[in-house]
Amino acid sequence: MLKQSPQPTSTKSVIVGAAFLMATSAIGPGFLTQTTVFTQQLAASFGFVILISILLDIGAQMNIWRVIAVTEKRAQLIANELLPGMGYFLAALIVLGGFAFNIGNIGGSGLGLQVMTGLDPTFGSILSCIVALIIFWYKEVGKAIDGFTKILGLLMIALTLYIVFKAAPPIGTAIYRSFVPEQFSALAIVTLVGGTVGGYISFAGGHRLLDAGIKGVAALPEVNKSAISGIVITAIMRFLLFLCVLGVINQGLMINPNNPPASVFQLAAGNLGYRFFGVVMWAAAITSVVGAAYTSVSFIKTFHPWLEKNEKWIISFFIITSTLAYQLIGNPVKILVTVGALNGLILPIALAIILLAATKKKLVQSYKHPLWLSIAGWMVVIAMSWMSGLTLYKWITNF
Repeated sequence: MLKQSPQPTSTKSVIVGAAFLMATSAIGPGFLTQTTVFTQQLAASFGFVILISILLDIGAQMNIWRVIAVTEKRAQLIANELLPGMGYFLAALIVLGGFAFNIGNIGGSGLGLQVMTGLDPTFGSILSCIVALIIFWYKEVGKAIDGFTKILGLLMIALTLYIVFKAAPPIGTAIYRSFVPEQFSALAIVTLVGGTVGGYISFAGGHRLLDAGIKGVAALPEVNKSAISGIVITAIMRFLLFLCVLGVINQGLMINPNNPPASVFQLAAGNLGYRFFGVVMWAAAITSVVGAAYTSVSFIKTFHPWLEKNEKWIISFFIITSTLAYQLIGNPVKILVTVGALNGLILPIALAIILLAATKKKLVQSYKHPLWLSIAGWMVVIAMSWMSGLTLYKWITNF
């Protein structure tokens, strides 16, 4: 079983660590690719998509993390108590989505190391797999995850900020079109929300706080702070990358469709920018590997004592299997965008379960979930269901 971080001396560190675990779980290879592709399609109007997705992200994550904290149970146990068998269904969705995402994450880590060092992506992905395994087999694994995600998260933001400076985007236009868009894309919103709080991602920090002992009604202020911080960190990285791409497009430069984000960094800052992309890609990928493995296994370990006892071995199996799958399947750009959209389809189901659980006294006892949060949550469920329906319709008609 993963060792919990000490409490209460490390409470602040765990709160920040949970926020970064969630954020860096979201900021993976798919995140970089999706942001670049949609900025190419929507130009400055993509800022509006980011803004709407942030509001939906907050509405989803605040509900999920609070209910997990109040019930002091992981999401799959909440779902099973709400409706017997529902927890197994939810766990299956999360684990399958996390596994699919992790194939892309492993591939991205290999690509990042190739850009940085020239190492073959196959060997780079294997080396990254070993790094992830070392983190989980570290004695104080909770502290290792928190520290690892914080350091690499801040590094990604700093390097991307440099590329924004070199790309010289039309910031005024970007801000204006974030509120007055010329174009709109339901697919882009579904994909962004799915890539930020869809699938396993929205539960990553909530389960991390629970493992660290930060739970109960008294802990809600800390839970709220951590949840919002995670969304803000993700939004900062998303907007910075959006500005990078917008700057390159504004200069009339052609982005390479085979590796859009790498092309953006290189066009903006030459060979140094390309090397920076390698660092950002590896950092984004390896932290997402950690987040996906940790959270996916947290959804199944409670179903049997043997699973919880052998958690580290199961996480190791999850990471190694993802690495082997990448060697067979590969890591095309289209798959990264598609998986993000699929995670967006999972969100309405998972969030609806949590919102229904918040109304059951046997689960929340005397706690009363804020009405405004419930309304916001159901609005996210309705909006994401509608946009997911549009996305599925387009996929079916274009198949």
